[in-house]
Amino acid sequence: MARDATLLELEIPPLELGAFLGLPPKPRGLVVFAHGSGSSRFSPRNGYVARELREAGFATLLFDLLTAEESLDRARVFDITLLAERLLAALDWAGQRPELASLPVGLFGASTGAAAALVAAAEEPERVQAVVSRGGRPDLAGPALPRVRAPTLLIVGGEDALVLDLNRSAMRRMAATVELAVVPGAGHLFEEPGALERVVELARDWFERWLAGTRA
Repeated sequence: MARDATLLELEIPPLELGAFLGLPPKPRGLVVFAHGSGSSRFSPRNGYVARELREAGFATLLFDLLTAEESLDRARVFDITLLAERLLAALDWAGQRPELASLPVGLFGASTGAAAALVAAAEEPERVQAVVSRGGRPDLAGPALPRVRAPTLLIVGGEDALVLDLNRSAMRRMAATVELAVVPGAGHLFEEPGALERVVELARDWFERWLAGTRA
């Protein structure tokens, strides 16, 4: 756990989706994670990123976008509309908690979760202040892409050629501030030495730039 941070295990209504809420002292913003491809709040990679973001002073929310039964249905795993709805419900829940309600919100999406994050950002332009995608499929956000207003960082491994092309295509459809960061030598899962650490640096800097100091 990040130094001096509190980690709470809870459930998000109405489906009682399992969640981990991390609260550092005096958080500077809230980063909500959108997992992809059937992953969950137990994702080791997102868990690592979340710990490092808490170390930097950001509250983090990792939660299951699907119930245990739903996660067995591959159609639901790739249902971007459904995933975005769950993400928006989690934002509504966070907005009702006194310790989170005044914090600027960023979204961190991975794989299909990145598309859900962008759809959610398009639906809540006043609430979502920044988006980071790790190995994401922003192209799956489809018609929501031109409506995204939140500054967006797309992080892709240099060896992940297909996803890199899809990210470049998605960028051309976006009107918001958007940057592409390529991690040399990294594949889709960023398992190579130093690759995930670089993801953390990029994500932290993006949220520092667009969330820190913008508390409502």
